[in-house]
Amino acid sequence: MRLLIFFTKNTGMYKIILDCDLMRHKNSGLYYYCLNLATHVKKILARTAEGNIALYTPKNVDKNFSRDIKCIPEKRWHHKFFKPFLWDCDIWHAPFQSGRIVVPKRNSTTKIVLTIHDLNCLHEGRSDNERVESLHHTQKLIDRADALVCVSNHCKNDVMTYLDIKHKPLRVIHNGSNESCIPPGKPAGYKPAKPFIFTMGYVNRKKNFHSLVPLLQNSDFDLIIAGKLDDPDYINKMRLQARKLGVSDKLHILGPVSEADKSWYLKNCLAFMLPSLAEGFGIPVVEAMQFGKPLFLSNLTSLPEIGSDVAFYFNSFKPDHMLDVFNAGMNEYRRNGLVNKIIKRGKEFCWEEKAEEYVQLYRSLI
Repeated sequence: MRLLIFFTKNTGMYKIILDCDLMRHKNSGLYYYCLNLATHVKKILARTAEGNIALYTPKNVDKNFSRDIKCIPEKRWHHKFFKPFLWDCDIWHAPFQSGRIVVPKRNSTTKIVLTIHDLNCLHEGRSDNERVESLHHTQKLIDRADALVCVSNHCKNDVMTYLDIKHKPLRVIHNGSNESCIPPGKPAGYKPAKPFIFTMGYVNRKKNFHSLVPLLQNSDFDLIIAGKLDDPDYINKMRLQARKLGVSDKLHILGPVSEADKSWYLKNCLAFMLPSLAEGFGIPVVEAMQFGKPLFLSNLTSLPEIGSDVAFYFNSFKPDHMLDVFNAGMNEYRRNGLVNKIIKRGKEFCWEEKAEEYVQLYRSLI
């Protein structure tokens, strides 16, 4: 999907295009990033009377926006050779470091903004060739960009260490939180019969969910994992691990769940855990903050930056250490009443404020 934003200045009408092609993948982090950025930028422009917005969308994505936002359906074959929407494009915003820039290189008047969400290829245990290829692609986008955004200071540090930004302006703009819907009385999908720990995200090796399975031994809680089943081999190994430990009945890998069910799990869980090995930001953590539940995170990449002092951290993934952190954290959570502190931290990731930072960046380039 591409978001067209028009700014009005004394010199005329300006057009900005946000390429949100990856909104094709519904319920992904980038889907909600684009949805929220588009919605809140539109509100800012309506309030300041600077211009108006139109959205260039893949099939059916336009149905997810309010009727007061104009949507222009994408015509892939036609627009492959003929792109009228670029004729007067002043700013092209590429919102992902592994994405694309469709502005022709010969167009020297269009300013390009690139948002980099992570360089997780450095932290996921990928092969040397995969790391080199991923970094090379991101470097090509940086070379064409006029301004850069990183979604965390951790991401910025990686970019400054491993890539050449060529003295281009670079801002850190944290992601905003996808506002959770009101939880239903009960989930439409699986309803646990026992207390449970909850986690969510793409179910693959990077998320390190298998490190949570040993915690189910000799416990009185279950583990619920929600998210796209991204790595079947990893999932099978996790189920085998649960069988060997005698906790198969306590492990529930649900796959994708509705927003309503996700809210129910976040509201009703004992705690939220994310032992991920690599995160550029960590949107699930901020979503969990809205409900004030105890947070248990790995101490790697961006998670300490996002969780700050309202979360508890695993310094290793040995079962004894993780269990000690969990028990100590739950005791502190109950003893010190951390609910309000956690909710307050979550409110710092406000999409209204983050969208304003993007609008200010757009203005600086016009």
